[in-house]
Amino acid sequence: MATTDTAPPSADGTPTSPADGRPSVLVVDDRPRALSTRTLDDSASLVGSALGALALVWLVYSQILGWDGVLGFLILWYLAMLGLYAGVTALANPRTVVIDRLAMAWVYAGAIVVGFALATTLVYTLWQGVEALRHWNFYRHDMAGVGPIDPLTQGGVLHAMVGSFIEVGIAVVIALPLGIGTAVYITEVPGRGGRWVRTVVEAMTALPDILAGLFIYVTLIIGLGVQRSGFAAAMALTVMMTPIIARSAEVQLRVVPGGLREAGLALGASQWRTVRNVVLPTAKAGLATALILGVARAVGETAPVLITSGASTFLNANPFQNPMNSLPLFILFAVRSGQPIDIARGFGAAAILLVLVLVLFVMTRFLARDRVGKR
Repeated sequence: MATTDTAPPSADGTPTSPADGRPSVLVVDDRPRALSTRTLDDSASLVGSALGALALVWLVYSQILGWDGVLGFLILWYLAMLGLYAGVTALANPRTVVIDRLAMAWVYAGAIVVGFALATTLVYTLWQGVEALRHWNFYRHDMAGVGPIDPLTQGGVLHAMVGSFIEVGIAVVIALPLGIGTAVYITEVPGRGGRWVRTVVEAMTALPDILAGLFIYVTLIIGLGVQRSGFAAAMALTVMMTPIIARSAEVQLRVVPGGLREAGLALGASQWRTVRNVVLPTAKAGLATALILGVARAVGETAPVLITSGASTFLNANPFQNPMNSLPLFILFAVRSGQPIDIARGFGAAAILLVLVLVLFVMTRFLARDRVGKR
């Protein structure tokens, strides 16, 4: 942005001007610096520091000291890289820029470590289960009459997949309205009751999964005489999912601006109508995240399902009669068998569980997305 201004005054206070008598032009660039754009200096400093630290640590760690641990090498390399990066950046930049770049390097390193751990888990699971995944019977048959040492061309995980879908589905149908209703009560209804309910929800969030299974086992199976079945397992999963959904939904509802509530009430709507038509639609994406967190907590649980339902080798689509298997239970018993063929089945079931959870999460986010341009 160019601005026109006269030249600065002379020592005696009289204004000065160029020889031709025209006013001087002072060019001032007041555009803010793009913080998200990496410059050549940023990239060159980072790459140079990484390469220099790699050479230095290799010389000292491997050649002089004679050490050979990979983890120690990576830790020392990273620390040396941070030191060189700070020194190189400080040569031509102020202290704030040095701190900003070091913080950026620290955050990026944490993201890389987490991403590497996740990718390693996924790749290892798929690699170990590929022998079972490449057989079509693995998806279409159950394990009735199939032993741990039988070939992979026999048996499958159909009964476990159906059981997981039914148990988690029943738990979602019950826990989702209970969790969101609890969150609405905590955030929208003032008074001492909301504080008590929040305390109970926070306490139940840290409830061990085995206690949820024992609670359902004592109350439903022993106390009320309900048969060990998929429904009992779904009740145990509901006990675990409800506080997770309630706590996450409460956080999302508190983010909704209070002005939206005031606007709805100012237009004459009741509190319930304002919550239903204004607050909940605004927090729809956050409520979907709460559901995802609850499903993630329940879908991989083994102990509550084992106590309340038990494992089976046959397909059972009736949640109210007979034991019902699930993918976590199938994985547990397959890996514990000690037979390589059965272990391959377990890893194959784990890969299927990962894919099913991923598809469920993507569908939930897709259905809860904000539809721009639609009324």
